[in-house]
Amino acid sequence: MRLLLLQLNPIVGDLPGNAGKIRDGVTSAGPGSADLIVTSELALLGYPPRDLLLFRDYIGRSLEVAGTLAEDLKGYPPVLLGGAQPNPSPIGRPLFNVALLLHQGKIARSFGKTLLPTYDVFDEDRYFEPAQGPQILDLKGVKLGISICEDIWNDADFWKRKRYHSDPVQELVRAGARCLINISASPFTEGKQQLRERMLSGIARKHGIPLVYVNQAGGNDDLVFDGRSCAFNASGDLIARAAPFREDSLAIDIFQDTPAGIHPDDFSPESEIWNALVLGTRDYLRKTGFQKALIGLSGGIDSSLVAAVAAEALGRENVLGVLMPSPYSSEGSVTDARALAGNLGIRTITLPITVIMDSFDAALREEFSGLPRDITEENLQARIRGTLLMALSNKFGTLLLSTGNKSEMAVGYCTLYGDMNGALTVLADVPKTMVYRIARWRNAMGSNPIIPETVFLKAPSAELRPGQTDQDTLPPYDLLDEILHYHIEQHESPAEIVARGYDPGVVYRVAQLVKAAEFKRKQAPPGIKVTDRAFGTGWRMPIATGEWDLNGGT
Repeated sequence: MRLLLLQLNPIVGDLPGNAGKIRDGVTSAGPGSADLIVTSELALLGYPPRDLLLFRDYIGRSLEVAGTLAEDLKGYPPVLLGGAQPNPSPIGRPLFNVALLLHQGKIARSFGKTLLPTYDVFDEDRYFEPAQGPQILDLKGVKLGISICEDIWNDADFWKRKRYHSDPVQELVRAGARCLINISASPFTEGKQQLRERMLSGIARKHGIPLVYVNQAGGNDDLVFDGRSCAFNASGDLIARAAPFREDSLAIDIFQDTPAGIHPDDFSPESEIWNALVLGTRDYLRKTGFQKALIGLSGGIDSSLVAAVAAEALGRENVLGVLMPSPYSSEGSVTDARALAGNLGIRTITLPITVIMDSFDAALREEFSGLPRDITEENLQARIRGTLLMALSNKFGTLLLSTGNKSEMAVGYCTLYGDMNGALTVLADVPKTMVYRIARWRNAMGSNPIIPETVFLKAPSAELRPGQTDQDTLPPYDLLDEILHYHIEQHESPAEIVARGYDPGVVYRVAQLVKAAEFKRKQAPPGIKVTDRAFGTGWRMPIATGEWDLNGGT
């Protein structure tokens, strides 16, 4: 049985545009191209639609578009289309997350999603009612088990702890399924595809039947979808994989054991995160109607990497670098910023801020009389720069990319209404140590390095006072990132981290900084998620809390 998997990049809410992508994918393949064509989860609506699902007219319109698409594709193979349907019952959530079967010019059937995730970035129980019973499609005498994303992530032999009490895959096999088809919109995180493939391979091998997985590609807000749709034979061998981080189609015969085309891939963390950042940045601008971006270039590693990502994502002609030197900016930083811009081929402008700083000092001189200079004046510099960048953004319709990284966001080493200004924080989920790793990796990819070597060698500094370095305030980044990993991504308390052998004073101080910075993160621009625990839609920490386990510090 021949399947065609359409790995597409939908825009959330763009029903006509998404339908057009699906129509083009089907018609370009041709009437005799497959026995079944399969799209990803909620492909017609775009994933994640979030609270758009609360608008009844949106759902009604989506079904009208699906009906028209079915008519347009009459004479072509049947299509499994990811969509949503109203729940006719007066009990339960208002919708079902479904795969609609478009066949012979109409919506012939629907197959519902059973397991509804409510962890991390997912909140599907907010909208959807779970389907009941095995979802079987009988096509040409072959029973195909239809599942949607989370339905396949609950295998008792793969996970130490099952999240759900039922296993839809097991029910499909018991109902006689001879092949498993899973339509997904599974967001990227570093290393996840290798986990997916191990899990999917184990399920196919365990039940002794082929398995097909179709994923979405592209960026939607803070989420990136890496594609990599794939198929496994009954022995659990990978026989096909679509391209990473872009649209693709994959034609397979589900009962053919030999490989049908495995797209080459690079699973190194640096490569995966780089590609996710490029795709996420490109789609964020494209899908919000922007073409150009601007970046404050400090000559540091963070702004250098963001500029490199932006140039790759948007084209060098669409990126502007803004240098804003102060009396505390080193000549080396200005030189490094200009060298980076030259290597990337992006345009720069220079807006010195010394005169503006003096005007702020004059305006506040009387009120601040007799008080020492402190973080207040440092923050004013950051806010001057942020105001200039936003002025350029507003005047020229150019999107401002913020350059802060995850380590800084975690401990609040950033200034509200200053360097946190922007529409997207590209590195918001990338720890400082990984920023250096990705920058080194990117430099090694070309014949000539993009980021000047001096950027790597100098001590990280905000340059807001003479001789300042980040380590005047923070632990060394390699130590800080280790503690943050355990505290943020592994959910370990300060006491548990101390038990690992870390200095109690450092651990408790870092934990206190993380807690105190929560109000800043709530006001931060969206950031591209690349780890399992990002500061974004999946992060739900309170701002006003008691001390909990922070009293043990010294």
